[in-house]
Amino acid sequence: MRYLVMVQGSQADYDAMNGRASAHSPAWSEEDLRAMFAFMGKIGEDLAASGELIDANGLAEPAQTLWVSSGPDGVPVITDDPYGETTPLPAGYWVLDCATPERVTEIAARITHCPGPEGLTGHPVVIRPILDSGAEAAGGRVTS
Repeated sequence: MRYLVMVQGSQADYDAMNGRASAHSPAWSEEDLRAMFAFMGKIGEDLAASGELIDANGLAEPAQTLWVSSGPDGVPVITDDPYGETTPLPAGYWVLDCATPERVTEIAARITHCPGPEGLTGHPVVIRPILDSGAEAAGGRVTS
């Protein structure tokens, strides 16, 4: 089964990683960043070696987000940075091919141990199964 595994982060978290602490997130030092990147790199290496890694990437800060919706007249409406300072959003992801739900949960639990500055409270790691067809999303009600 394929899974999307996501770590969460808010704009305040990204700001803290750039040395700007807030009430929501302590500032990260260069040492904290190196430890985090080494930890994430090791996870990626291990998942590649096990054959479970399909793809992985970090995402740009929420301030760079664009939200495209349909206006009342059907014309697209584009909103810059539609999220608040502390709204958790996907900050990075892995697409994994794991034999069991227990295995992907084991990987997610490992990710929760990512190092960071003292006082950091982590966000949960989100696991979403990737469906193979639209029929699965519709509870099997769609047939070809």
